[in-house]
Formats: sequence, C-alpha cells, structure tokens
Amino acid sequence: MAAFRDIEEVSQGLLSLLGTNHAQAQQRRLLGRHEQILERLLEMQDGAEQQLRETLAVEEKVAQSVLDTKERVDLEAELDRQEREVDEDTTVTIPAAVYVAQLYRRISKIEWDYECEPGAIRGIHHGPSVAQPVHLDSFQLSKQFVSDHLWSLVDTEW
Repeated sequence: MAAFRDIEEVSQGLLSLLGTNHAQAQQRRLLGRHEQILERLLEMQDGAEQQLRETLAVEEKVAQSVLDTKERVDLEAELDRQEREVDEDTTVTIPAAVYVAQLYRRISKIEWDYECEPGAIRGIHHGPSVAQPVHLDSFQLSKQFVSDHLWSLVDTEW
C-alpha cells in the first residue's frame, strides 16, 4: 500500500537527518510530510468506515427485501391452497351436501328452518294428511330422543 511506503520513506528520511548538517530543515520537511501521510490515512479510514456503513445499510435493506419477498411467497402459497379448498368445496363438497339434504328432505318430508338459533331444531313436517311444526331444543333433550322423534315422523309406507 502506498501509505506504508510513504511511512517507510519518512522513517528513512528521519534516520538520514540524524547524520547530516541540515538536520533541522530536513526534519521540518519530513515532519510535514509525516503529517500529510497521517491525514491521508485518517481520511482513507473515514472513507472506508463510511463505505462500510453504507454497505451495511444496503445489506440490511436487501435482507428486509428478501424477508418481505419470502413472506409474500408464503402468503401466495397459502392463498393458492385456500383457493383450491374453496374450489373443491364449490365443486364437490357443497353439491354433495345439497344432494344429501335434498334426499333427506324427500325421505323425511321435513322442511328445515336453517336460520334458527343454535341448539334449536325447527322445521315443518309435511305428513300424509297434515303439515305439523317441528320444534325441539337439543340442549334440553337427549340426542337419542331427538333422533327417535324425528324417525317417528318418517312414513314407513312407500
């Protein structure tokens, strides 16, 4: 590096000063040169530190960008998975559930009230001669009783 060569030159000059008559003038000149070299080294060090800070800031921005990109990729993958689930629900699950519900309605002849509060079982049973309301509270009645009561409404004659 040029700075170290300059320091070596200054050191050689200082040694030669000791042996000559112009020692004082040469000493001042070499000390001035030494100061210049030190100032240059300090400026170079400051510049290097500034470049290091800038590099670290850029690295931090890049790392954050990579994390943001990874998060976006993960979110896109999750959205794709959810979209596939919704597609499956709309093409397979929901039509199958609708078919089963229609089948149960045709067999049991019960028109269910799907908008009643949780725990309430409501509907209208269209029996052979008269329509009869169905209103059961699943919180107060056992599952066995509810099942038996609903099956008792189904006409056994085909």
